[in-house]
Amino acid sequence: MNQERVFQVLLGPHVSEKAAIVADTANQYVFRVAVDATKAEIRKSVEQLFKVKVGNVTTMKVKGKVKRNRYGYSSKPTWKKAYVRLEQGQEIDFAVVD
Repeated sequence: MNQERVFQVLLGPHVSEKAAIVADTANQYVFRVAVDATKAEIRKSVEQLFKVKVGNVTTMKVKGKVKRNRYGYSSKPTWKKAYVRLEQGQEIDFAVVD
């Protein structure tokens, strides 16, 4: 995988209450990823960017909500998130990236 694709796959960390709980209890981190990204690409991107070993990757597509406004209905875009479990003893610090 080329270096440009590494930066296209991961869009950023997904910050939520559930993501914080999962990070503390199960050593998992949640990322927003490109809709066309595969699990293998996500694994390689996380390992290259953060210099950690990835245990497994679970992905899910989040369907965009339908909103109503004064012009009718519109929908938010569908997006994909990935739960990345790290190997025992590994940790990601989002403040410092090498």
